[in-house]
Amino acid sequence: MKFKNKLATNDFIITAELFPPKGTEISTLLNKADILAKVVDAINITDNQRASMRVGSLAICKLLKDRGYESILQMTCRDRNRIALQSDLLSASVLGLENVLILSGDHTSAGEYIGTKAVYDLDTIQLIKAARLLETGVDLAGKKLKGSPKFCLGAVANPTASPLDLQLLMLEKKINAGIEFVQTQTIFDIVQFQKFFDTIRYKNIKILPGVTVIKSVAFMEFLKKLPGVNIPQNIQDRILSAKNPFDEGIQICAETICKLRDFADGVHIMAIGIEEYIPDILKKSGKI
Repeated sequence: MKFKNKLATNDFIITAELFPPKGTEISTLLNKADILAKVVDAINITDNQRASMRVGSLAICKLLKDRGYESILQMTCRDRNRIALQSDLLSASVLGLENVLILSGDHTSAGEYIGTKAVYDLDTIQLIKAARLLETGVDLAGKKLKGSPKFCLGAVANPTASPLDLQLLMLEKKINAGIEFVQTQTIFDIVQFQKFFDTIRYKNIKILPGVTVIKSVAFMEFLKKLPGVNIPQNIQDRILSAKNPFDEGIQICAETICKLRDFADGVHIMAIGIEEYIPDILKKSGKI
């Protein structure tokens, strides 16, 4: 089923994320995609995440389409001006790709290329509007297109951001600009996420909370440093006291998904390098 059509159902929607390699060896990524395609509704392909140069999301999404998989093209505002962004949107459409997640992108200061200029010619709301404008057969310069694209657009949100009111205002602007789904920053506090979800669930848009596997104590410490990530103390204590933190992280992720199934629209799984464990996580959660 097309991802766009899945959004129109009441089913619990599952997406997962893969990041392209730094180099042309893509067999590992494709093997993981083969595993994920059996248990998820769509596979996100990141766009030079953490401002690290990798194979482009557009190329990988096309390869997944050729294998019969639903993909979500991630497109950041960081690296391209409005000419290139519109061009890539049209290119995606020509290649048969319609699912696009629009986001700002990690600033270049977080990456490997010191001194690299960030572009941000358009912000996320402007890019969403640009994509919807292209669908009408007109570009940002007011020029008519010969053939127009169709997209299923998404954006991101952070349920743990402070102040939350500002995050909700930004999300409302994205919804008004024309998005159809939201994938969130990783969440560990179910109560905190439900408060966020209850505030916007009336907007008639699918919200997919992000979940991440805490693979180790060191990885947990890394996550805690990321803006907007809140790991409750009881979860930290479980990882710190576990004989096998990896197994405990898998169990916590499964429990989180199980709890989300009671009220959420779905889940977006960011396993970050251990995507082959996602079927097991979903099985433990009771989803498959």
